[in-house]
Amino acid sequence: MKKTILSLAALVAISINAMAYTLHNPNPIITAMPSLTIAPDAHAAGMGDIGAATTPDMNSQFWNAAKYAFIDERGGISASYTPWLRKLVGDIDLAYLTGFYRFDDKQAISASFTYFSMGKVALIPNGFNSNYSELDPSTFAEAKPNEWALDIAYSRKLHDYVSMAATLRFMYSDLNNGINQSAGGTAQEMYPAWTFAADISLYYRQPIELPMGTSHFALGFTVANLGGKMSYDKGDTQNFIPATMRIGASYEIPFDNYNRLMASVECSRLLVPSTYSKFASGIGEGDDAYRWDEDNKEYSKISSPKGWWQSFADAPGGAKEEFNEMRWGIGLEYSYNRQFFGRLGYSHEDKMKGNRRYVTVGAGFKLSIVRFDFAYCIATASSNPLDQTMRFTLGFDLYGIKDLVNNKK
Repeated sequence: MKKTILSLAALVAISINAMAYTLHNPNPIITAMPSLTIAPDAHAAGMGDIGAATTPDMNSQFWNAAKYAFIDERGGISASYTPWLRKLVGDIDLAYLTGFYRFDDKQAISASFTYFSMGKVALIPNGFNSNYSELDPSTFAEAKPNEWALDIAYSRKLHDYVSMAATLRFMYSDLNNGINQSAGGTAQEMYPAWTFAADISLYYRQPIELPMGTSHFALGFTVANLGGKMSYDKGDTQNFIPATMRIGASYEIPFDNYNRLMASVECSRLLVPSTYSKFASGIGEGDDAYRWDEDNKEYSKISSPKGWWQSFADAPGGAKEEFNEMRWGIGLEYSYNRQFFGRLGYSHEDKMKGNRRYVTVGAGFKLSIVRFDFAYCIATASSNPLDQTMRFTLGFDLYGIKDLVNNKK
């Protein structure tokens, strides 16, 4: 059975590379499971989508699991929800659930579940590529593509100021729910894809005594999604997963016993090989199309470990394009009495690599057992579908709930 999926590939790509395809000769890096590059929680989203070196919280699993060794709470659970690309479609959603338990002052275990729903997509048989308006929509098969990931991490302090974590992740992507339509075309069948991956994280957090109180300086480093490739056609084409490196720094300073300000900066990049220059130029005709097809096959043969290292020095544009593959974020967080929070951030990506450029604002409050955070995105690039994206996070301190119940007895 063979098929053509109308708009599905574009839907997946545009959710991450929201503006690249509207620009002249872009060369964004495309991966399988692009949902794993979306900031899932409102805390980090309010600070410009950064979190490698920020203050430890319940959602540290996505950004840097080593932070759990420094978290104040003994255990907690948090749920986040993001209505994604609402300016384009109304049924794409990202849900994120995470929890942790700290055994003692030095070690913790944590886990998370990510679910990305791409809504409903019409599957059109191959062979009707010229005029879709002539097709009867009632004859279309319908799929509900989705991706999900489940992971578990262990973090431990190696020193009073240093911690490390290891994460194991299972990743699953189903883009057509097993529906393959046959229409005599040449397109290959598509099947669900899965693989395993791992993260390695480091976190450094040092208190610094000042006349107005204790400040904290922190550094964070994470290499995420180091794992096998994914195939949607049972091995003929191998797709890289979004292996990502993050490096961040933050400094939190108190003004008095109640008011504090944290400033953070972070740089991240995909550890995925750049596509060849022929890819950046698009698919041509005749011999050009053949060369593109051959290069595509060679790209698919690159192993994951080779791709991680190759990604640092393979961009068609040389050192300048390698630098442009980095994504930058800066963020500020003001807190009052560690209960009320206001956040501001900015995220920057080169226009040829996705053009995700936006200001973020956020707010939150934390009581004895509950925490709520909200974030809002304001795009600075014109016609960016990420504009007005909102995120919501609700967390609970499980031991705080336990103590509250015990006190009432």
